[in-house]
Amino acid sequence: MVVFGVLGPVAAWETAGDGGWDGAGDAVALKGPRHRAVLARLIVARRRVVPVGLLVEDLWAGEAPPGAVSAVRTFVAALRRALEPERAPRAPARLLVTEGPGYALRAGRDAVDAWRFEDAVTEAGDLPPARAAARLAEAGEWWRGPAYAEFGAEPWARAERARLGELRARAVERLAEARLALGRAPDAVPDLDAHVAEHPWREEGWRLLALALYRADRQGDALAVLRRARTLLVGRLGVDPGPELRRLEADILRQAEHLRPPDARTPGAHTPDARTPGAPTAPDPGGAAARVWSEAAAAYDRTAGSGARVRLESTVDLLRGLAVTGGGGLVAARRHRLAAVAAAEEVGDPELTARVIGAYDVPAVWTRADDPEQAARIVAAARRALAALPEGAHGAARARLLATVAVESRGQVPGAAADAARAAAGEAVRIARGLDDPALLAFALNGAFMQAFRRAGLAGERDAIGAELVALSARNGLPTYEVLGRLVRLQARAALGDHVAADAHAAAVDRLAGRHELPLAGVFTRWYGALRRAADDTVPPPVAEAAYRDAAALLDGAGMPGLSHGLLPLALLCLRLRRGLPAPTGEPPGGPAGWGPYAPWARPLVLLARGHRTAAAAALRALPEPPRDLLYEAMWCLAVRAARELGDEVTLRRAYAELAPAAGEFAGAGSGLLTLGPVADHLPR
Repeated sequence: MVVFGVLGPVAAWETAGDGGWDGAGDAVALKGPRHRAVLARLIVARRRVVPVGLLVEDLWAGEAPPGAVSAVRTFVAALRRALEPERAPRAPARLLVTEGPGYALRAGRDAVDAWRFEDAVTEAGDLPPARAAARLAEAGEWWRGPAYAEFGAEPWARAERARLGELRARAVERLAEARLALGRAPDAVPDLDAHVAEHPWREEGWRLLALALYRADRQGDALAVLRRARTLLVGRLGVDPGPELRRLEADILRQAEHLRPPDARTPGAHTPDARTPGAPTAPDPGGAAARVWSEAAAAYDRTAGSGARVRLESTVDLLRGLAVTGGGGLVAARRHRLAAVAAAEEVGDPELTARVIGAYDVPAVWTRADDPEQAARIVAAARRALAALPEGAHGAARARLLATVAVESRGQVPGAAADAARAAAGEAVRIARGLDDPALLAFALNGAFMQAFRRAGLAGERDAIGAELVALSARNGLPTYEVLGRLVRLQARAALGDHVAADAHAAAVDRLAGRHELPLAGVFTRWYGALRRAADDTVPPPVAEAAYRDAAALLDGAGMPGLSHGLLPLALLCLRLRRGLPAPTGEPPGGPAGWGPYAPWARPLVLLARGHRTAAAAALRALPEPPRDLLYEAMWCLAVRAARELGDEVTLRRAYAELAPAAGEFAGAGSGLLTLGPVADHLPR
């Protein structure tokens, strides 16, 4: 019987009996690299037929010489002679067969080391620790090097190599779990040490290594490993260790009972298995829902496929829900999203990367990124995935990547990047409409909204996007996008001075947020309530100011620095100017930095209030182009205020050109947060 090895260089052996792998057997001469490439490509196909044309394309990377098809047939004939040397000249092949338009390798599962390894790892999941450890240790011996070692650069081998690499990494971790459960912590340390060096982004490997060291009476080394994990995760992925690693570190420092080896625990103490990452779980006051969540998560972790694909895609699904819970959930979702994208790119499968990036379709309404550097990295990853997808295929994946580019490229100044982001938004909407996918169209419309700021005065255009989002979401049960559509309409109607409609949308947002547990939505409606007081001249300024301060308190810990940084000082400045009061002479809490990104536009007015006209004029001349976002008109109106007082004709002419299209709107009100009154009142004559 012939057996095949791809867990290392591609090889074949003639073995006696049932094809057991205990002996090396006699090597089968596979001739040259093209012959081995044909064999490897057929093994990757897992008994399925590979058309001759596809073999030609894969072997010569799309640049096949004349006679390539004949060459493939020659390679196949030589392989058949090597694999079935006793076959009669005209007898049909039994192993490497011709079928339809191509060839297939009809090897049994026991005849390919990669398939046997996969079966062994799956089988070990249902075995008790002693038998699982023995089975996994045996399977680990079958690896002779990286899978398909000599074909690492070939696109047709990349996904299978990544799958097998992930499977091997999970097998190492499962073997360590079994050894820990058996009280054999020192035996687990060497393999885990090599494992984390090879896979530094796998937090489970770091957790198991630290736990094994602790149980081997090496507490100092365990803590050092956790510090090393933190350094590498931050340095390579830009993320902090997850809650399991942080909890383990705390448990080691307090020498928690449940971390001790199974045979050394206090009689009667809670005895979690080796997979338990933290302290014993206390009864949850949330009752049945909490229990169902915990048990389902544990069952998934035990039984779900070990491949990176299913886990990464499931992780992003979880992060989508986490992102709308508010506060730490949003911050954690952003951090782990970037880690998931980096991990997907390491797998080397463009389609997987596209799905992982595009699945994070969390509605976004604010036009400044919370983490601009992270947003840029996501956009770069999305563009790499777009370039790697085959042209004309994967419409939904392509649309999600384009929508991601549009959403994450929010609030840019004019230029090539802004033009590209706007084009991405339009293309995403076009594809989504053609596919008749409501959720995809909602995501694409979110991107279109983020790019609907190419000039001032586009509140009507954004209102139309919001109206489509509301109708689409209500028809198809998309509550988070209905909230987004209502908030977009709230902003647009406020910009157009239609407070009756804006009030109605705010009330609808509050109802939806309460029904679907979306606490972050209430931040925007509370700020809108403060705007209404600021816009009402019958409300005394101190009362309006108090409303803004109450709304700002909701931003503490909300996880939205792109919204919160500098917003309260800006709102209070606009309130004072709107009511005919001078700009403040003092700095906000935190000093000049307290103005956040709005400092360049606030600075000239603050300096004028202090009587520093020369410095104010210099600050005004240095004024940059405002980002094209929800506060674009407001920033220009602040510039107009300073330019009028200073007699700066150049700035006034620039401001007129930019603000004229918004003459019928209210400055800043399109944000739904603050207002400077009608734009027409600020237009230079």
